[in-house]
Amino acid sequence: MSKKKPATDTVIDPKMLGVLVCPKTRGPLTYDSETHELISKKAKLAYPIREGVPIMLIEEARPLD
Repeated sequence: MSKKKPATDTVIDPKMLGVLVCPKTRGPLTYDSETHELISKKAKLAYPIREGVPIMLIEEARPLD
């Protein structure tokens, strides 16, 4: 029986990262491996990744300082 990877082991496929854009600005995203979030520098938002799935909803994003 295979074990489920913990959320901290989340890895984003570079191809998927190249396709995803910020839903607010339509700008590029970067992956923050420490927080396991997709970052939109232009919108100053961090989109969570839950169970390996990026949550690309503006209302779910965390504002960046």
